Amino acid sequence: MDLDTLARSYRDDARTPTEVVSAIRAHIDERDHDGVWISLTPPDALLRAAAAVEARRRAGETLPLYGVPFAVKDNIDVAGLPTTAACPAFAYTPAASARVVDRLVSAGAIVVGKTNLDQFATGLVGVRSPYGIPRNPFNREFISGGSSSGSAVAVAIGQVSFALGTDTAGSGRIPAAFNNIVGLKPSRGVISATGVVPACRSLDCVSVFAATCEDAARVAEISRGFDPTDPFSRPNASTVAFAPQTTPRAFRFGVPAARHRVFHGDAQAAAAFDEAIRAWEHLGGTPVDIDMEPFFEAGTLLCEGPFVAERLEAAGTLFAQHPDALLAPLRTILEGATRHEARAVFAAQARLRLLRRRVADLWSAMDFLLLPTAPTFPTIEAVERDPLAVNAALGIYTTFVNLLDLSALAVPAGFRGDDLPAGVTLLGPWGADARLAGFGSRFHHATATIIGATVWPLPPPSRSPSPAEAPPQSGEGADPTAPIAIAVVGAHLSGQPLNHQLTSVGGQLLRVCTTAPHYRLFALPDTTPPKPGLLRTSHGDDAGSGAAIDVEVWSLPPAAFAAFVARIPAPLCIGKIELNDRTTVSGFLCEPHVLAGARDISKFGGWRAFLRESR
Repeated sequence: MDLDTLARSYRDDARTPTEVVSAIRAHIDERDHDGVWISLTPPDALLRAAAAVEARRRAGETLPLYGVPFAVKDNIDVAGLPTTAACPAFAYTPAASARVVDRLVSAGAIVVGKTNLDQFATGLVGVRSPYGIPRNPFNREFISGGSSSGSAVAVAIGQVSFALGTDTAGSGRIPAAFNNIVGLKPSRGVISATGVVPACRSLDCVSVFAATCEDAARVAEISRGFDPTDPFSRPNASTVAFAPQTTPRAFRFGVPAARHRVFHGDAQAAAAFDEAIRAWEHLGGTPVDIDMEPFFEAGTLLCEGPFVAERLEAAGTLFAQHPDALLAPLRTILEGATRHEARAVFAAQARLRLLRRRVADLWSAMDFLLLPTAPTFPTIEAVERDPLAVNAALGIYTTFVNLLDLSALAVPAGFRGDDLPAGVTLLGPWGADARLAGFGSRFHHATATIIGATVWPLPPPSRSPSPAEAPPQSGEGADPTAPIAIAVVGAHLSGQPLNHQLTSVGGQLLRVCTTAPHYRLFALPDTTPPKPGLLRTSHGDDAGSGAAIDVEVWSLPPAAFAAFVARIPAPLCIGKIELNDRTTVSGFLCEPHVLAGARDISKFGGWRAFLRESR
């Protein structure tokens, strides 16, 4: 059911979308829904959808998700199917689908049905639902994780190729870890949340569960884009890449300092994380101890601070008028949400800005931060005994991510000594999704053998999908008032001495990525502060001799861009740089004549890595 295998079977006429969805529906009925599904596309409608996709292909449409079956968490609208948020009293039937669902259906994907969840997407445990409990496919006594429990299990047992979840505090990552699948929590505001029942609207993300990092990235590439109807959509959403980028042979990854490794007495979880660190070292990584205090403090603002008041938006009216319609744990949470004063929100926002600055300074020491996805793996019985405490304990490594505006990717990490799946999460700054996918894919394919809870072998890494067409930045069709993207490679990177020249004129970081593998990087002599020079080499006899170099892509207002470029001293200059996803942006290059006495540092993969090794 992975995308490449499914596409190959369609191409070879080994099966058709109609046959696939028929088999899926039979499998679901055979298993009596497993507590996974709240509603299903009616059989006749499912067959009509498959036939329509087949007809579109025969008519010559290009459908990147042709005949791919997927599931939708039941707090995301699908036209004609009820949206319940796991609360029957709240249910309604939307006339239109969520924007993200529309994008996927337009690409040829087929909605199988709506999946179970923790009520109003409030929980990390997956048991807070009147529609039953999606049991863990590896051991039915254990939780499957929440709140996107049904979506994760549907992927893990092979009923769909991918599933949409949501992630406010970890709901797209905890279930991935507990079901041996990939959970992509994209940079906030990149995938539209229009048509999603809000949990905490300012923090919510639509997430993707899939068999592989490549599959999750391909779905996210199709889903991304600015949505003017979503107040938290980012105007630069289409610039964020997800396709796994090439990773350097040697790299640094952050890990929690020993005093911040919390496993709540679960020796199996601790041992699994230690084993994951050793696997990363074997892949060429060097672990770097990271102070987790600013991360943990940010997490408390969500669970114990005033941000919890935002959960009243969707369920507040029902809570006030018909509290018995809500499950007891949710009622307790909403009771706490009513106690916060408005001034506390502003104080928390100010504190959060300071915490974001502290965290931003840490990225110069590592390529990504590696965390256990969950500190322990509770049983259903343990959650039922103490639902709030167990839920809170699960979120120690997840709740801060959206508050700090980070990207995240949960990846399987083999199995614990008790045969339950283990998982790790890779974190990066906003826009680092493609970098995380590159590292995540490398780790996943080095450590895993099967997909989810199936017997299907993990397929080899697939070819990166073609990027979506980006809005023009110059020439015909360009908006002359639109910000201009610029790629920086050295002293203007975040945390470097000249970064203020970007931030002081309204520059915004769009994404972190690499160039195409056609460049060389040189340490320039006699420059203050020290600077590198980037040169493209994929011409003539030099073809194939280049490397992928780390860059940051920033945006500048047009007037600021012009003034910035005018101040650039020789031998640096601005030209066109090809990025790893085959798009081009303006960026820093170097005049070749000064490189005779410069040191070639391309093997480090970037300026930060070179500086670290030079200390």
